[in-house]
Order: sequence, then structure tokens, then C-alpha cells
Amino acid sequence: MILKKEIYTKCVKIAQQRVADLSAIIKEAQNAANNETKSSAGDKHETGRAMAQLETEKLTKQLAEALKLEQVLSQINPDTKHQQVGLGSLVTTNNGQFFIAASLGKVTLNDATIFAISNVSPIGKLLIGLKKEDSFSFNGKSYTILSIN
Repeated sequence: MILKKEIYTKCVKIAQQRVADLSAIIKEAQNAANNETKSSAGDKHETGRAMAQLETEKLTKQLAEALKLEQVLSQINPDTKHQQVGLGSLVTTNNGQFFIAASLGKVTLNDATIFAISNVSPIGKLLIGLKKEDSFSFNGKSYTILSIN
């Protein structure tokens, strides 16, 4: 049986790793752009700097998203018991387990697969407010809630 604290801890580690990885890549890209020296092919240099700048902007947006994931996770108390699905709920259905937290996707823990989803994702919106034994359909598949932790 998967404990909510374990999945919460794993999700926090995943989010922290994303932030660390993206920060390192951004720093590396900025250093590379700063170290590029102006050559006799000035246009080529400017194109290279522009490409590096675009890449850095893309990575910065990804970093902002990763920081949002961390922030959402920081709002969750894994010790809270839920009677109905809400932020921080670990929901077991007849078709899988869902951790309502942040959009981290498939998380494997102790040979079990849990889908870490946002409460504003399509399936997250369907789950919010439901109780044990409630049913819902998603993508043509029927789900019944077996437990909420």
C-alpha cells in the first residue's frame, strides 16, 4: 500500500530536481553566451547570441513552471485525511491511483504507479469534491473511487 507521505516526498524531490536541473542548464547557457567572443563573422556571432537568448527564455519559462509545482506542493500537508477529493488527496480508483497535487505525470513508487495530477487538469477537475464510492467517466473509461487518503 502506498502511503501519501511517501508519494508526497517523491513528488517534492522530482519538483526540486527539475528546478535544480533547469537552473544549471540556464546558467550553462548564459555562460556560453557570455563567453562567445566576437569573430570576424559578426552576423554569425549575433545570430548565435540571439539563438542562445531564445533558448534561455524558453528555459526560464520552464523554470517558472517548475517553481510553481514546488509552490503548490508546499501548500500540501501530507498528514491531512480527506473525506472528499481535494488538493493533497491520494485517490485510489478501480483504474489507478491519483495524487492531486501538481502535474508531474506518472510517478513510480514501490512498484506502484501513481499519477500526480493538478487539481485543474481535466481529470483533476472531475475528481475534486468526489467521495468514496462516487463514480465518474474520463476518456470513455469508468472510474469508481475505492478510497481517499
